[in-house]
Amino acid sequence: MTKTTAPTAIQDVLDRAVSEGGVPGIIAEVRDEGRQWFGTAGVADTATEQPRLPQHRFRIGSITKTFVATVLLKLVGEGLLGLDDTVHQWLPNMVRGNGNDGDAITVRQLLNHTSGLFNYTDDREALNHYETHSPSVLVNIAVAHPPTFAPGTNWGYSNTNYILAGLVVEAVAGASLHDELRRHLIEPLGLTVTSLPHGSDPAIEGPHSRHYTKLFDSSTDAVIHDATELDVSMFGAAGGMISTLGDLHRFFAALLGGQLLHPAEQAEMLRTVPTENWIANTGYGLGISSVTLPSGVALWGMGGALFGSWTYAYGTGDGHHVLVANVNGEWAHGVWCDPIGVLTDLLRAEFD
Repeated sequence: MTKTTAPTAIQDVLDRAVSEGGVPGIIAEVRDEGRQWFGTAGVADTATEQPRLPQHRFRIGSITKTFVATVLLKLVGEGLLGLDDTVHQWLPNMVRGNGNDGDAITVRQLLNHTSGLFNYTDDREALNHYETHSPSVLVNIAVAHPPTFAPGTNWGYSNTNYILAGLVVEAVAGASLHDELRRHLIEPLGLTVTSLPHGSDPAIEGPHSRHYTKLFDSSTDAVIHDATELDVSMFGAAGGMISTLGDLHRFFAALLGGQLLHPAEQAEMLRTVPTENWIANTGYGLGISSVTLPSGVALWGMGGALFGSWTYAYGTGDGHHVLVANVNGEWAHGVWCDPIGVLTDLLRAEFD
């Protein structure tokens, strides 16, 4: 049974994130059976000092992975592929060279980050050679490096896995990832403001907050840049989507509530492996993670970070009680090292 906390506990974390942590702005929304609560602190735009609003759109980073994994698992449920199919079966000769072997990597290992593939976002020099980034370019950057471990022998978070997962969706379905996201999730759930930008489109359409970045420089005096208009072709199926608090609530309530996947695929998604050098007290399933709070309460969901935007969406295993929050910057000071600390404290305030 989950605890229903007075909103003041969450609002206190929001206020301190701005006053002590120095974040530009933060929003959070809780839905728990019949209860719905929204809180905000700071601003959406430091120039105009407009407040952050519940309808504001923002980039959701790696929560994109949960959407992509859900689509792939729906295709598995339709009998169109198996989780133990190899990457080579669906993407012939794409993963080859420097010790990389698509015949030795399964779709499951892409989804739970046990493939060992190099994380292409760690090669900034190679990324900077291109003005925009197709999925094949990103995969080529990754396979120019040897794997970090043999498939299935370890765990390592790699955006390369989900660039490939998006390509597998397209190969299996014979349609674009955008079309499959719409067909399986966006239209059935009425996620009217959720989207994956096409190509290098930098815009966030509709009402949104500005996204502020220090380019991951943690010093208090680092220069702040506006990253609201951003070419997300570099992230694509690994982290390029845009959404809102409300749409993320609808998605995770349906997903955790068993409304999107057959029981067999739901069980596969929630079968976790231990994480390493990632977020503390977590396990990773297929595009979804579990986090255990100090009280022992286990929550399910995902977090996402992109230039100027950090998001958490976590809830109880039945999807009845979910918290979604977003910070429109990627730093936090004071007692926090980064927004993960702030977002974790929000989970503790609501669920511990």
